[in-house]
Amino acid sequence: MKIPSLTTLAAAGALIALTATGLALVPVGNAQEKTADKAAGKPSLTVSFISPKRTDMPFVVQATGNIAAWQEASIGAEAGGLRVAEVRVNVGDVVRKGQVLATLSAETIEADLAQARANLAEAEATLADARVNAARAREIGTAGSLSQQQLAQLLTAEKTGAARVLAARAQVAAQEIRLKHTTVTAPDDGSISARAATVGAVVPQGQELFRLIRGDRLEWRAEVTSAEIARIRTGQSVTVTSATGARAAGRVRMIAPTVDPQTRNALVYVDLPAAAMRGGNFKAGMFARGEFATGGATVLTLPFAAISLRDGFSYVFTVGADNRVKQLKIQLGRRSGERVEVQGTLNGSERVVASGGAFLADGDLVRVVTQ
Repeated sequence: MKIPSLTTLAAAGALIALTATGLALVPVGNAQEKTADKAAGKPSLTVSFISPKRTDMPFVVQATGNIAAWQEASIGAEAGGLRVAEVRVNVGDVVRKGQVLATLSAETIEADLAQARANLAEAEATLADARVNAARAREIGTAGSLSQQQLAQLLTAEKTGAARVLAARAQVAAQEIRLKHTTVTAPDDGSISARAATVGAVVPQGQELFRLIRGDRLEWRAEVTSAEIARIRTGQSVTVTSATGARAAGRVRMIAPTVDPQTRNALVYVDLPAAAMRGGNFKAGMFARGEFATGGATVLTLPFAAISLRDGFSYVFTVGADNRVKQLKIQLGRRSGERVEVQGTLNGSERVVASGGAFLADGDLVRVVTQ
């Protein structure tokens, strides 16, 4: 085996060192080129700018809750033990006060009424006879032909007959009322929200047959937090949005005097216009959200598109005189439509990048175009 000389080993080591040095120079050269490109001032993005605008923005309390009937009347059977003969309305029908909703079989009551009238006629006949006897007794009694006991008996019979007539008349009136109750009518204008009446069914007294939304009036029962309930006032306007996305203008009718100890929320009752129910977009039982307008103030606003959200914070980019952007941290306030209140170091004179801030970094050079 031939051992390499020291001269050969030294030459090989020098070659390896030169190769390594050449490889190490490559990234250094690339980094220098990038630094040179940045120093050359090539714009990273073309942007347009806007300035913050002072806007009259209302204070808004947001809440959620259910839509319910303003008042729901329970319509039941006042005459019990009768068969339902006819049902004239169904769920969803609009009815007027006094309109017939259903009729109950009246044969039994008509028979009872006939008997009561017969009893009245008998009582009136008995009273007429008692009055004649009492009048005769008074004439004879003055002559002394009747004893005091006989006279008292005849006069008592007259009073008893009169009382029986009154009782018989009351029985007739009661049966006439029962007969009237065989016709079930609407107590008010409104819409039928539920129906339990079935033809042929025998219903007990007091059983519910229908439910009626009085006056076609709905209300929104908003749940407002304890911290915000003091800002709500009776008569305030409210914008209510249903589950279908439809909106209606409501008005605060009443504020509950107590707060739910479990949720710490208070109920606010908001009247909805009758047109809301007729349109079909608002129905009792629906979930809805709304906004209470509780005053306002003039604040600095920007379009929401100008806001950049990073790591849970809000930022805007302002354009300087050298067309380089500066990242500013801000706080967002109330939002109205496409504009949002901005709180921070802005004073309204800055040039703020209108959109595309997510693609920028602090210090980037941009090309500015006019909108």
